[in-house]
Amino acid sequence: MGREQWKKIWVGSAGNMVEWFDWFVYASFATYFAGAFFPDGNPTAQLMNTAGIFAVGFFMRPVGGWLLGRVADRRGRKTALTLTVTLMSLSAVLIAFAPTYAVAGYGGAVVLLIARLLQGLSVGGEYAASATYLTEASDPKRRGLASSFQYVSMTAGQILGLGLLIILQRTLSDGALHSWGWRIPFVVGALGAAVVFYLRRTMLETEVYEEAASGGQAASGAERGTVRALWQYRREAFLVIALTMGGTVAYYTYTTYLTKYLSNSAGLPKETATLVSFSALIVFACLQPLAGHLSDRIGRRPLLITFAVGSTFLTVPIMTMLKHVGGFWPALGLALLALVVVTGYTSINACVKAELFPTGVRALGVALPYAIANALFGGTAEYVALWFKDAGVESGFYWYVAGCAAVSLVVYVGMRETRDLDLNRVGQGGHKPTSESEARLAS
Repeated sequence: MGREQWKKIWVGSAGNMVEWFDWFVYASFATYFAGAFFPDGNPTAQLMNTAGIFAVGFFMRPVGGWLLGRVADRRGRKTALTLTVTLMSLSAVLIAFAPTYAVAGYGGAVVLLIARLLQGLSVGGEYAASATYLTEASDPKRRGLASSFQYVSMTAGQILGLGLLIILQRTLSDGALHSWGWRIPFVVGALGAAVVFYLRRTMLETEVYEEAASGGQAASGAERGTVRALWQYRREAFLVIALTMGGTVAYYTYTTYLTKYLSNSAGLPKETATLVSFSALIVFACLQPLAGHLSDRIGRRPLLITFAVGSTFLTVPIMTMLKHVGGFWPALGLALLALVVVTGYTSINACVKAELFPTGVRALGVALPYAIANALFGGTAEYVALWFKDAGVESGFYWYVAGCAAVSLVVYVGMRETRDLDLNRVGQGGHKPTSESEARLAS
């Protein structure tokens, strides 16, 4: 890829990192601020309340996917990406200065809920806009590699959040963290979003979008970015929901929920649990470009199928063993095994979804069905896990994760390969084969 393409990938990834930093620090710091917004009582019940608000943010993501996906398809990827980071900055400010239960009763929880709704709106559009931008801005033969940086940046945002948590755990007392220290990451997130706002104001639009906007795409003009236009590709939209199902549940289980699971179920100290997640995510981020590059050589389906098979058959034993780990190293080893399996999905799912739709509805086509799948499965994963735990059958959640992966496995086996599709010709009565393998698929 050329220098200009790498610049686009860098700007798109940097903004995505800050967006997901703000999104994930909510989950990372929930154990510290759960008691600030709800009455004293059962710690698990307090976590369930904050997890419920976390899940509510996911249910706002389809709205954000529709609204900001429409903006991305009608006004450009750059405009949508600038708008998403503005909304995320506002939500971070609200959480940073939200009043506690002792000061405003449930008023603080209401502010927390509003902020989470804004975050859901923002991330609902961010995922699709950045996935589309990274896929369109890259060399056609390197789309897997380029789009893998979406999860590199997403994971980097979480790593920064966990890194900040580790620093605060070692510099502030436990009481200070519960009292006011948990507000620090949200202040940092708001400042980072302001920097990204400037970067995105100066970013370049993708050539693929500019060509389509000038009249070279079927879904253009008044139809561009509309649900009516997307309905013509409803099969692809339902495919996105199905292929996302297993991946999003597994991803949120081994990232956002892992720290709580190790602390609340395995009995590890919070500091140890945080360090396990932090270390595992660093390795996980490094794996994404390697897997993305591999998909450019062997195709997307082999990686997706490998993920689904591994997640279906390994989730129950991995989660069972994690519950009984006695220290840092065995917990890290199991976490790494799980995340290596998940890499088969995370490294390429962005480009696979973007490759299914024509330019005129690509952002909306990725955003809306993906957000629906996340609202139903990803956003509720933590809450479902805590529900099973509270009901005394925690192992039921392990089977739930494995079952979702099994459903996605069926989809991966039956779907077509997307690696060699020409983004400029998707939806124009077919596509132009760009390799011998794709020519065979076309015939």
